[in-house]
Amino acid sequence: MLAGVRKLFSKKPVALDSRIDRLTYAIGDVHGMFRQFCMLLDRVRADADALNVRPRVLLLGDYIDRGVESARVLDELLRLEAENRDGRGWCDLETLIGNHEVAMLNFLSGVTGSSMWLKYGGDTTLASYGVTAPQNLPFRDLAQYLREELGRKLPEAHRALIGRMRLTFQAGDYLFVHAGVAPGKPLEDQGEEEFLWIRNEFLAVQRACEFVVVHGHTPVTEPVNMRWRIGVDTGAYETGILTAVRLVEDTREFISVPASH
Repeated sequence: MLAGVRKLFSKKPVALDSRIDRLTYAIGDVHGMFRQFCMLLDRVRADADALNVRPRVLLLGDYIDRGVESARVLDELLRLEAENRDGRGWCDLETLIGNHEVAMLNFLSGVTGSSMWLKYGGDTTLASYGVTAPQNLPFRDLAQYLREELGRKLPEAHRALIGRMRLTFQAGDYLFVHAGVAPGKPLEDQGEEEFLWIRNEFLAVQRACEFVVVHGHTPVTEPVNMRWRIGVDTGAYETGILTAVRLVEDTREFISVPASH
């Protein structure tokens, strides 16, 4: 498991009518869409203010890649954390890690096969840090050059932020995770492979575990609201639409920032 990343859950069984312990908003994959992220945070804050309740805001991972402002998204997370430390924060923030953050750290470490990160979104993240690719280099040499440049330009604060992100978060009858969980496998025996990468095996079942699983990772045209599963990745980097689910006691409601706004 990635050092510093935490997974937390208890053995509490889910009730037939799922409930959350406090006002909670879970936001799907941001993927470098800084403008939409800020707009959605503003919507969430206004919604919580209208309820006159300090909320928990849970971010489900994949802050980087594909969209063009990955570095600014991570800067915004650091700003929110700093506000909380200074007593000026408006929410209790929980950040989960996504497979794209792990892929970037693996690329930096030179893990075998990790250069494929460059082909599924890493190029835009590099650009957001001011890393540009020279022309006419073989791919292997290019990957090494970009690895070294990113290593120099990635702020240590961004590395540390990713390193302290959680794999899971559990509250009430809900389990929050980036990708999903392996059906029928004890949660304590699962890790990065399941929580960050799983897709079809998890999506195919009506109920994967004793909790209602709230996740991103798999883009959908509309948020998924099933009895035992909630999916909030609405493909922001392609659609411009970023989505959150609001959980209050035993109710669920979706909040989205449309591309036209």
